[in-house]
Amino acid sequence: MNVTAAEVTAAVLAGDTGPRVGAFFDLDGTLVRGYTANSVYLERVRRGEAGPLELARMIVAAVDGTLLGGDPEAIGRIGFASLRGRTPGELAAAGERLFAEKIAGTMRPEARDLVRAHLRAGHTVVVASSATRWQIEPVARDLGITHVVCTELEEADGVLTGRSSTGMLWGEPKARAVRAFARTHGIDLERSYGYANGPEDIAFLGSVGRPYALNPHPTLRRAAAEFGWPELTLREPRSPGLRAYLGTLAGLAGVNAGLATGVGYGLLTGDRRLGVNAGIGLSADLALAFTGVKLQVVGAENLEKVRPAVFVANHQSTLDVLVLGALLRHDFTAVTKKEARFDPRMAVIGAVLDPAWIDRSHLDSAKKSLDAVVRRLRGGESILILPEGTRMPTPTLGRFKKGAFHIARQAGVPIVPIVLRNTGELAWRRSLFVNPGTVEVAVLDPITTGDWTDGDLDERIAAVRQRFADTLEHWPAEVSVR
Repeated sequence: MNVTAAEVTAAVLAGDTGPRVGAFFDLDGTLVRGYTANSVYLERVRRGEAGPLELARMIVAAVDGTLLGGDPEAIGRIGFASLRGRTPGELAAAGERLFAEKIAGTMRPEARDLVRAHLRAGHTVVVASSATRWQIEPVARDLGITHVVCTELEEADGVLTGRSSTGMLWGEPKARAVRAFARTHGIDLERSYGYANGPEDIAFLGSVGRPYALNPHPTLRRAAAEFGWPELTLREPRSPGLRAYLGTLAGLAGVNAGLATGVGYGLLTGDRRLGVNAGIGLSADLALAFTGVKLQVVGAENLEKVRPAVFVANHQSTLDVLVLGALLRHDFTAVTKKEARFDPRMAVIGAVLDPAWIDRSHLDSAKKSLDAVVRRLRGGESILILPEGTRMPTPTLGRFKKGAFHIARQAGVPIVPIVLRNTGELAWRRSLFVNPGTVEVAVLDPITTGDWTDGDLDERIAAVRQRFADTLEHWPAEVSVR
C-alpha cells in the first residue's frame, strides 16, 4: 500500500498523542538522502586525513557488507579505528561543519514535516541509526529532536580508543536498542511509529506497531508487501539540472537588463528614484520568470499597509534577494554586511539600490552607518534587513541580531516580518543555481515600535522571532497566488 507524506502527517495529527507514543526515524536514506558516511569520507580524503589504503579497505568492506552479504560491521570497525586519538570535541566540531557544508542540503523537506507533526502530537521522537552521534546530532537538533539511539564510540581519558562501546547498531542490534529505549522511557511500541529505508531495518520496523518503509530499498519493499507495511515515498531535495542552469543564466541576464532599463528610465525622466523603482520591480520579475519561480503570498496587503517600515526576513538562499525585490518593489533599500560589497553578484544591484554597507568589525563605523539608515527611514525610504545575518543551511531559524530592531525603534517606524518558507529548497545556500518551483511567503501584520525601550528590546526581538517560528511551524493551508 502506497501512502503520501500528507496522508501520514494527517494521520499522525489525528491519532494518539502524548510521550508514550514513539516516533523512531532512521537517519541515512530516511531523514537525509544518501549516506552521511559518504560525506564524512569525502571530507577526510579532501583534507588528507584518509590515505589510499584506508579508502580501499573501506570500499571493499562496503561492497562486501552491503552487496555480497558479508560482515556489515567491518566498515564500522575500519571507520572507528581511523578516529583513534581524536577527542569528542573535535568530532563534534567536524560534525557541525560537515552538516552546514554538505548534509543540510540532503535533508528531505517532507521528512521535516513528518517530524514536526510528531512533535506537535507530543510524541517521543528519536533518531535511531547505526551512524555515530557526531553524524546524527546536528541533524537531530535542527529538526528539534532530543533523543538519539546510535552507535556510540568508546573513549578513555578524554580521547577515542578507535572502538565502539555499543557495537554497530545494524540490523537486529539496532532493533534491540530501540526496544530497550522504549522500555526505559515508558513507550508503547505497539502504538509507535517507525521510518526506515533499508533491508537492515526490517527487524527495527517490525518492533513498532506503525512501521513505514520510506523510499525503500527493493528488499525492504518486498518485505513491506509481505508484512502489509505501508510504503511512503518522500520527494528528494532538489538538484540543479539543465533547466536550472539555463534558467539561472537567463535570470542573471534579466536582473541586469531590468536594472539597466530602470537606470535609463531614470536618466530620461530626470527622476532617479522613479528609475530605481522601475528597475527593481522589472529585474526581479524577469529573473523569477526566467528561473521558473512563482510566488504564493499570504498577507500581501501588509507590504503596503505602512511605509516607511523596517522589513525583516529570514534568510536561506541567494534566491531570497529576488523574492524580496519582487515583493517590496519600490522605495526601499537594504542593510547588508560590508563584505558583500565585493561579491560580483552584488555589483549592479549595489550600484542601483545604494544599500547601507555595515562594517561589523568596527563599532564606530557601524554606528555611523546605522545612524544614516535611521535618517533614510525618516526621509520616507523603507529598509530591508535579514536579522540572522547570514544564510542558514536549513529552514530552522538562526539567532536574530539587534540591528534591525534598534533602527526601527530609533526611527519610530513599524517592523514588517516577511517569512520565507522554502527558498532553500529551490536554491540551497551553497548553490549558485535556482531550480524552478513555487516559493511560499507569509507577510505578517506590522509591529509598532513606538513604545519599545532599550530595557525591553531583547524581549521584543524574541517575540518577533517567535512569530517567525510559529508561522513556519503552522504554515497556512491556503495561500493566494501572486
